[in-house]
Amino acid sequence: MPAVDDYLDGLDDPTRSAFERIRALALVEATEAVQGTSYGMAALLYRGKPLLGVLAAKHHLSVFPFSSRVVDAVRDRLDTFELSKGTIRFSVDQPIPDEVVRDVVRLRMAEIDGAG
Repeated sequence: MPAVDDYLDGLDDPTRSAFERIRALALVEATEAVQGTSYGMAALLYRGKPLLGVLAAKHHLSVFPFSSRVVDAVRDRLDTFELSKGTIRFSVDQPIPDEVVRDVVRLRMAEIDGAG
């Protein structure tokens, strides 16, 4: 799984740990997922389509489920997080709750399965 591993290897320990936690949760739900890139970022791919991307910025961390519908579906459970059309921003000190990560992955997998 080189693409995500390579990206995570370049991050500081707290940031890497935050993303490794998200990756581990995602892989429990999406056992078929593989590492790759999408839209220029490290991502897990499911059935050849982007499932979940990660990106570290100077002042926040981001998870990209590549779907505004998925973000909208969990929006009410992320009141204290900054959200945009297809992004959930968080920090090491305020991680995305485990169950929300799991639901994001399940919802995105369902979208991909439905599109196939």
